[in-house]
Amino acid sequence: MKFSKILIANRGEIALRIIRTCE
Repeated sequence: MKFSKILIANRGEIALRIIRTCE
C-alpha cells in the first residue's frame, strides 16, 4: 500500500514536470 502511494505521488510530480516543460 505504501509503495503504491509513493508511485502515485511520483506520477503527480512527473506529470507536473512534463506540463511545465511543455509550457
